[in-house]
Amino acid sequence: MSKPLTVYHGPFGRVALYELDRSMAMHAHREGHLIFHVQGADAAVRVCDREYELSPFSAVAVNPWQPHNFVHLPGASGAVLLTLYIKPAWFLEAGRSAKSALRFGRNAIEVTDQVSRLVSLVTNMLLEDVPSPLFDGYLYELTHESFDQTWQWMPVGTPVLHPEACIRDFRVRNSIRYMTRHLGDDLALDIVARESGLSRPHFYKLFREHVGLTPNVYLNTLRMEAAISRLTTSSEAVTTIGLDLGFASQASFTRFFVANVGIAPTDYRRAAHFAA
Repeated sequence: MSKPLTVYHGPFGRVALYELDRSMAMHAHREGHLIFHVQGADAAVRVCDREYELSPFSAVAVNPWQPHNFVHLPGASGAVLLTLYIKPAWFLEAGRSAKSALRFGRNAIEVTDQVSRLVSLVTNMLLEDVPSPLFDGYLYELTHESFDQTWQWMPVGTPVLHPEACIRDFRVRNSIRYMTRHLGDDLALDIVARESGLSRPHFYKLFREHVGLTPNVYLNTLRMEAAISRLTTSSEAVTTIGLDLGFASQASFTRFFVANVGIAPTDYRRAAHFAA
C-alpha cells in the first residue's frame, strides 16, 4: 500500500519520501519537481506524452505546471522515491543568479555518482527527526546539479519560461482568477468558460495553448495545493477540508488526494513536519 515515510516543508517548498505501489492521475505542480529512485522496483514517470524510466540510474525532472504522473509497472513491487517540490523563487534566491530560473532543459536525468551521493545525503537527513542545518545546502546542490545536467547539449535558443509566465489572452487570465476564487464551489468548467466569455470547446483549446495543460488539471492542482496547505497548517477535520473544497464526501476527497498526491490525506498530515 502506498504511504509517506516523511514529508518536510520549508522555505524551499517540500521534500518527501514516498513508498508508492500504484499509478497516479495526470497532475501538475507550480514548483519544479524532481523524482529520484531510492529503493524497490523500477518505475516510470509520464511527462506530457512521453514516459521516462525511474531507476537507480535514471531520475526525472518536471517543470512547473508540466503535466505528469507516476507509473507503477505491472507486476512490480513498490518503489521508495525521493521527491522534491522546489519553489522557483527559492532556487533563484539561493543561486543568486538571474540565470537560475527553475526551468529544466529536458526531463531525463542520469544518476551520476555526484547525483547519487547527494540523493543519499538528502534522504538520510530527511529521515532524521530534525534535519541537519546543512539540509538546505545539500538540497540546493542536488537541485542545481540536476538543473545543470538537463541543459547540457540542449540547442541554443531553447525557451526557458513556462507559457503561463507570459499569458497574453485576458480571457485565460480571467478564467484562472475565477477558478482561484471559487475553489470551494461545485465548479463546472462550463461555468468557468461562460464567465470567461468563451464556448466550452474554445475555452479548452485556448487554455491549453496558453497554459500547457487542460483546465481540469489546472483546477485539480489548485485544489491539491489548498488541501495540502490546510492539512498541514490547521487541525480541521479531513471531511471539513474536503467539503470546503467542493467534494461531496470524505471518500471522494480521499480518492482525489490519493490520485494526485499518491497517499491518503490523513497519512500525509501524520507524516508532515516543518523547518524551524
